Amino acid sequence: MIAKRVIFEGRVQGVGFRYTTKEVAMGFDVCGWVKNLPEGTVEMQVMGEADELRDFIAEIVKESAVAHHIRHHLVEDIPPLQDCRGFTIAG
Repeated sequence: MIAKRVIFEGRVQGVGFRYTTKEVAMGFDVCGWVKNLPEGTVEMQVMGEADELRDFIAEIVKESAVAHHIRHHLVEDIPPLQDCRGFTIAG
């Protein structure tokens, strides 16, 4: 299991981005969370097998209903998430 932090930039707040991300997550074996940040970006922390994470992030960025709102995204490795169960919308 590996974990990633993804920051999405663009028109990603007020367009159902977090809810769409949660819906997409249901089709993958991943756990984690997604939340709005004060500066107008969206942060996601997610954990799973490498291929699941790659495909999950690719679906959000390329195929989801909100993909056209993403101007840029940054993916970085993070330590494994503690007590990670399911995929939620945080704070």
